[in-house]
Amino acid sequence: MTALGAANRASGDRGGNLSALGIRYYATGHRKTAIAKVWLMPGGNGQIEVNNRSLSDYVRRPSLELLVNRPFDVTETVGQFSVKAKVQGGGISGQAGALRHGIARALLQANPDLRANLRQAGLLTRDSRVKERKKYGRKRARRGFQFSKR
Repeated sequence: MTALGAANRASGDRGGNLSALGIRYYATGHRKTAIAKVWLMPGGNGQIEVNNRSLSDYVRRPSLELLVNRPFDVTETVGQFSVKAKVQGGGISGQAGALRHGIARALLQANPDLRANLRQAGLLTRDSRVKERKKYGRKRARRGFQFSKR
């Protein structure tokens, strides 16, 4: 352990990385084929920045904004953290789900006491549902071709 790490532990820090920007908590989130790398900064103004754009500019759907903000609502930490995230892969819905998963995991690093609330809301569980592959001899994954008697 480095001297800086020992100093952080002694000061009551819960494992965040100390950088030029202050203490940051890092976590990754996954959903479908999307991967989100999330950095959580305590003491922020509650702003969420995704791929160098604001959340409202990035997702453009209020329902997805609510989905991303759910971990803060459940833990009653709205406005206590700023979020900076890098998201790759998938579509907007999958990326929003990956962001939600990453934010929940980063909140857990920041405060392990939030585990019960996050677990009860189902925010720590990785949603493993992915698109089923198309099979040969069929039109889609399960739908067969239209049958004609005559």
